[in-house]
Amino acid sequence: MSSMRLRGGRIIDPTQPADTVRDLCVLDGRIASLDARDPVDVEVDASGCVVMAGGIDMHTHIGGGKVNLARLLMPELHRANGNPMALSANPLELASCGGCAPGTLATGYRYVEMGYTAAFEPAMVASNARHAHMEMGDTPILDHGAYVMLGNDELFLELLSKGGEGGHNFETLRDYMGWTIHSTKAMGVKVVNPAGISAFKFNQRKLDVDERHVHWQVTPRQVVHTLARALRELGVPHPLHIHGSNLGVAGNIESTLQTIQALEGLPAHLTHVQFHAYGTEGPKKFSSAALQLAEAVNANPNVSIDVGQIMFGQTVTASGDTMRQHAQSGLASPRKWAGSDIECEAGCGVVPFRYREQSYVNALQWVIGLEIFLLVTDPWRVVLTTDHPNGGPFTSYPHLIRLLMDRSFREEQLAKLHPDVAANCALRSITRELTLREIAIMTRAAPARLLGLRDRGHLGMGAAADIAVYRERADREAMFTTPEFVFKDGGLVARGGRITAVPVGGTHFVEPDYDRGIEKTLRKHLAAHGSVNFDHIAIGHDELCNCCNGGRLLPAACFKGLS
Repeated sequence: MSSMRLRGGRIIDPTQPADTVRDLCVLDGRIASLDARDPVDVEVDASGCVVMAGGIDMHTHIGGGKVNLARLLMPELHRANGNPMALSANPLELASCGGCAPGTLATGYRYVEMGYTAAFEPAMVASNARHAHMEMGDTPILDHGAYVMLGNDELFLELLSKGGEGGHNFETLRDYMGWTIHSTKAMGVKVVNPAGISAFKFNQRKLDVDERHVHWQVTPRQVVHTLARALRELGVPHPLHIHGSNLGVAGNIESTLQTIQALEGLPAHLTHVQFHAYGTEGPKKFSSAALQLAEAVNANPNVSIDVGQIMFGQTVTASGDTMRQHAQSGLASPRKWAGSDIECEAGCGVVPFRYREQSYVNALQWVIGLEIFLLVTDPWRVVLTTDHPNGGPFTSYPHLIRLLMDRSFREEQLAKLHPDVAANCALRSITRELTLREIAIMTRAAPARLLGLRDRGHLGMGAAADIAVYRERADREAMFTTPEFVFKDGGLVARGGRITAVPVGGTHFVEPDYDRGIEKTLRKHLAAHGSVNFDHIAIGHDELCNCCNGGRLLPAACFKGLS
């Protein structure tokens, strides 16, 4: 048995009624209650520090085909002045590419150095699931999981077109979803541009929420409602993860509001909503619709969001939304891009991009994200993200936290922007500053709750001892950039920004019940349209463990109607 006591830290755990200065004890990798007189193996002085659960990033592109395409497309980001990046002086850190789309090893190191202990890939293609799990398994220290993409695959659309939403095929669709989650060992389901990726392959260049797919004659409204209903019936904890229609298009707030209406009260999580909150007002016909979006989220408790804040500088956008990435490819900086399609299931587009402070559109995007953070009243339904790397790299989180907590700093940054945005945006009049407790909710407790991780995201008795200890500082960016200590399952993994241990992270997934009779339908469909033998598709527990370098398997329970 191993034991540890963190002495005298300010414990910020949003699942508890109040913040307190007290000791925190760990026994065999779990938060425990020990008498103050009990001896421990390790005692850590946490006085003057803020103690939180380890951070959880529930939407970050860290594994799968599109991520590798992003790395390959931008080799210049892995060099400095034409030379390879210098290797770390820390012998525990193996060589890994850096930049805005870092390699698997660097991803783990950089997350942990900021106090994060888990990260979730939001767009795993079913036929590429093994690859995604192997990349996540190669990411050191972090626990991980992924959401499998559905809603653009040919079988789903065919079943839906034959009466799936309210007709005789709904149970077949539900069981198909259950089988897909089970066989890919996913944590949930993601829909990207509902039916739009498929429509793009039939030469449609847009698909509004109530517009019909030219071939399958279904609408995004039907796709969203069916997926959300099926997940609820399967009991998957994380509700449908929605990348909505018309990403990045002026006026797309209407699509976003219609998507919320399409849910009819069913639980759903709208992702990177900054990219879906644009109006058409003003001389440039591009405006902030953050207030409209926030009002809709505030009025619909079934909806949660993550923001997808943009951060100025070079990045590379990697998305399953082939339709929108193709449309934006002309804006690539530098001028190159890549696109692909896999097994008639989904696609991806990779477009490099540089966000500029003096660009009217980019400056307004920056403003919109911050307005959403500050206008949505319930922090339990808002998750802090940059849609890494699409809005910016995850390494910019400390800077984003300071923007949200420090109004004067926010105003300094606002003054640097395109003058038309700086002078007229609603952000200027928003006085709210987020508290440490609200930051702990958005970066820890809320993601854990939304994913059904009952023993993560908090510091209650029995919770996993994933802990970040930050020295209290007025400069919140400096504070959250370099924690004093980071513990994973009770073991020290980083101290003062230096990696001290590289354990293998665990894999989160769910295994919902479904009617195994669906396998007959799937076997027939894949024999005609697939390239992989049906008997080789499903990932078993032993194989998952091998894919993930021997990491622990962390299944989450499914309960009917839970999501």
